[in-house]
Amino acid sequence: MQTKPSQQPQQQSESKLHFLDYWRIIRIRKTVILAVFLLVVLTTTIITFLLPPTYASSVRIAIEKDNSDITPLMGLQTAQQHDPYWVLTEYEKIQSKKVLHPVINALGLNHQWMERFKLETPLTTNETFQVLKKSIDVDQYRNTSLIEIKAYSEDKEEAASIAQEIAEQYKKVREKGLKDMANSGIEVLKQEYSTQQTKVQTKQKQLDKLREDLNISDIYSAEGSSIGMTTEPQIVMKLEQERTVAEANLIRYETLFKELTSLTLEELRNTLLTAMPGNLRLTSLLNEFDRGHQQLSQMKAIHGPDHPQMKASNSLLLTLNDQIKKEITGVLRGLQTQVNAARNQLTELTSAVESAKASDAEKTAEYRPYFTAKRDLENLSKISDMIMIRILQETVDAALPTDSIVEIYDPAEPNPDPVRPKIFLNIALGVVVGLIVGIGLAFFIEYLDTSVKTIDDVEQALDAPVLGVIPQNVHSLLMEGPDSPHAEAYRVLRTNILFSRKNEKANTLTVVSGGAGEGKSTTIFNLATVFAQNGSRILIVDSDLRRPSLHKHVGVSNALGLTDYLLATKSLEEVVQTTKHENLDFLPSGKLPSSSMGILNSSKMKSFIAEARKRYDYVFFDSPPIMGVSDASILASEVDMAILVIQYRKYPQAMTVRAKQMVEKVGGNLLGVVLNNINISQDSYYYYYSGYYYDYYSKQDGDDTSSKKKSDGKSGKTSARGDLELKNKF
Repeated sequence: MQTKPSQQPQQQSESKLHFLDYWRIIRIRKTVILAVFLLVVLTTTIITFLLPPTYASSVRIAIEKDNSDITPLMGLQTAQQHDPYWVLTEYEKIQSKKVLHPVINALGLNHQWMERFKLETPLTTNETFQVLKKSIDVDQYRNTSLIEIKAYSEDKEEAASIAQEIAEQYKKVREKGLKDMANSGIEVLKQEYSTQQTKVQTKQKQLDKLREDLNISDIYSAEGSSIGMTTEPQIVMKLEQERTVAEANLIRYETLFKELTSLTLEELRNTLLTAMPGNLRLTSLLNEFDRGHQQLSQMKAIHGPDHPQMKASNSLLLTLNDQIKKEITGVLRGLQTQVNAARNQLTELTSAVESAKASDAEKTAEYRPYFTAKRDLENLSKISDMIMIRILQETVDAALPTDSIVEIYDPAEPNPDPVRPKIFLNIALGVVVGLIVGIGLAFFIEYLDTSVKTIDDVEQALDAPVLGVIPQNVHSLLMEGPDSPHAEAYRVLRTNILFSRKNEKANTLTVVSGGAGEGKSTTIFNLATVFAQNGSRILIVDSDLRRPSLHKHVGVSNALGLTDYLLATKSLEEVVQTTKHENLDFLPSGKLPSSSMGILNSSKMKSFIAEARKRYDYVFFDSPPIMGVSDASILASEVDMAILVIQYRKYPQAMTVRAKQMVEKVGGNLLGVVLNNINISQDSYYYYYSGYYYDYYSKQDGDDTSSKKKSDGKSGKTSARGDLELKNKF
């Protein structure tokens, strides 16, 4: 629970340092960034003002799919379906040769642009098409269904003419394409209709011949309908109807006769008239019998049985009763006769129906080719009629207006203000692009630069501590004095060296580097000066026998020196010289004979180091580049301590790593690394190492110098030779 708060500040610090690293690169490479920025901005500005003005004119149109303005005949207009690619396809059609070639011809752009481009011959239509296509832009207008056609030209009138003409030609192409498509379809339908008519006529002739050859009485054959029939099926139908009626009559008569014969005479007298109405005689007899019976009943109340009227009435009733019985018997016999007659008729009709069916079956097989041809004729006639109706429909539809498929809402008009070049936008883009390219190039150069740039680079690549950071433009501290603004950087280096020693008796030190010109001589001289200013007895040995330079810092001759001592031509007292500082002695390198190239790797050199270690508190040895010659490796192996000088942003890290490995390989005691020649004013990363003291001592030194000028009344220039007043120590 307690580790999380401590980790968060660490992460924030790492992120902050990471940002400062980027800012450091920008500050260091600001010259590159500024040069690229100015180059891009100036180039953009010059090109912008040199470009001719370009005008734009636009026309807005609404487009619909290929349908007429009103509903077609029979209401067969195609339903509109959403197609996400249809509008995009129309964009390409507007920019196609089918539309733009008529525009080129209508406006005469071949000759017109020949004069503009100052050509001797007119442009071809294809060349003009390529130029025109790059000069137009087709897009959807601001989230609407309208299409905006925009044309660009150096002539405002020409831009308006091109945009308007493109819209007009596109409308003509759409309308013409729709009509051509309809007319071509109508022509195909007419050809097919003519073919079908020929087939109908041929089939009609074949049908007429079959009807005549087979002697078919088909009254509807002339109209070509299959409803017509021959006489045989009609006869069968008629006989079948009669047989059905006869069968029904037989059933009715048989049922009635059966019911009547099962009744008594008295029941027959009551039901016969209801079952068989229309028998007037039976009705009359029954009525007379009823009246006579009523009269007899009336006379019984007046007369006796023997009365003549009574006898006459009884005799009349008997006679009527006999007549009624005979009439009922006759009716039943007549019904029996009807049943027999109906049965005979049914038998005859059944036989006739069977005979007619057999005849119809024979005729049907005989007439089959005729009816097959008749059905084919009917199908051909239907197809022909359908094609005729479709021809009529398409003809009428083709004549309908189609203005709605392309409608021009906003005609093109000349625009008085040019749209290109956009001066402010171009310059703003130049500024942005210049910054981006400049910063990008700076980071790219920084990426390609594999030299040492930061302390982290040293510690990660060499796994060695950084003992000191030396700023740029450092001169001899012996001449500048202890109050020099650069002295504090060497004091820090001195302190770090003292604390890095594992053995307090170690007092011999050399400075090595991977390549030439990294500041070894200046570093060793100023470091020795700082040690001397601290009260230690110091000896500086210029052991760079091939390219000695320390004698220039001291201002003495290099005629006698280390080589003379090692070759035993001079004693140590004769070659060691004193300097302006009482604690600082100097041993020049001397002249190196060509026959003594490996003189440092000798017992005499080891004896000299041992002798110098006894006489002085600290002995500092200058050396050549360790990658060039073996002298530096020999010195590193013989002295107590070695430090590696790396010049800021000069050599690749691989060379520096190799230099460290060579020191360790010969058994040298490498205390650490000194970063040299740091530009404090540009690289704020190193300000906290030496910037404060640099600023502080610069101001103090400036005050002292001004006061000295006032007191002396002179320019303050002195002779370095006179200030040092060198002499032999012994």
